[in-house]
Amino acid sequence: IIPLYGITLAFKDYNMFAGDTPWKSIRASEWVGFKHFIDVFTRTDFKNALANTLIISAYKILFIFPLPIIFAIFLNEVKSQKYQKGLQLIVYLPHFLSWAVVAGIFVSLLSSTGAVNLLRESLGLEKIRYMMDNSAFRRVLIFSAAWKEVGWSSIIYFAAIAGLDQECYESAEIDGAGRFQKMWYITLPGLMPTIILMLILRVGSIMDAGFSQIFAMYNPTVYESADIIGTYVYRMGLGKMDFSVGTAVGLFNSVIGLILVLSSNWLAKETTGKSIW
Repeated sequence: IIPLYGITLAFKDYNMFAGDTPWKSIRASEWVGFKHFIDVFTRTDFKNALANTLIISAYKILFIFPLPIIFAIFLNEVKSQKYQKGLQLIVYLPHFLSWAVVAGIFVSLLSSTGAVNLLRESLGLEKIRYMMDNSAFRRVLIFSAAWKEVGWSSIIYFAAIAGLDQECYESAEIDGAGRFQKMWYITLPGLMPTIILMLILRVGSIMDAGFSQIFAMYNPTVYESADIIGTYVYRMGLGKMDFSVGTAVGLFNSVIGLILVLSSNWLAKETTGKSIW
């Protein structure tokens, strides 16, 4: 709890030379109230980072969040244990690669001389500068995040499916239900509590659009479409040594995340009767 005292940096004009230690420097720094918040909210680059954070997070929820659910449901229908385990291994493996490695893979594949552009060129299509084109870079982020994390994220859904009452499936078979009917009327409803829980957690972290991924993959040419709150805090707080502004942005980010968690939990409880608390 003690390091939380550093939050006061957001309300002070921090001077690291004002004291012998960081703690004394924080105490000795001038109190300026909401000056840094007002200053940040008027900056165009901050507004752009905030918009990018919301857009990229929304894309990830819309396009990536359903994929582990779908994968787990269909994987459960695979009857061959050997094939099922092999498929799980292949899909889970990318999760254990660091974003630095994944970024290297995608940069190699998507560069102007990479395999993807060489294939496009052989088909008579124009090359696309995926890693330097603002209109294409977000698609690269979504695809690479899905490739890396869908398999690992499906584990919790696969475990939830394994815990469902098997007598329901047997009864459905006796009544003549087909495979897709069992998935729709038994598996999916049985997963709803888990889906709601994971959705609440995901909405709560909507202000985190994936710092590690973007930091490893982006460059100044795509700041317009890829600079998010996390990378903005890094560049301002550590890059420009403006700790007060970086703390102010980070605190704003955390407060919004808390509000989103509380709101999504309340909404889930009101609409479905299921929530985290």
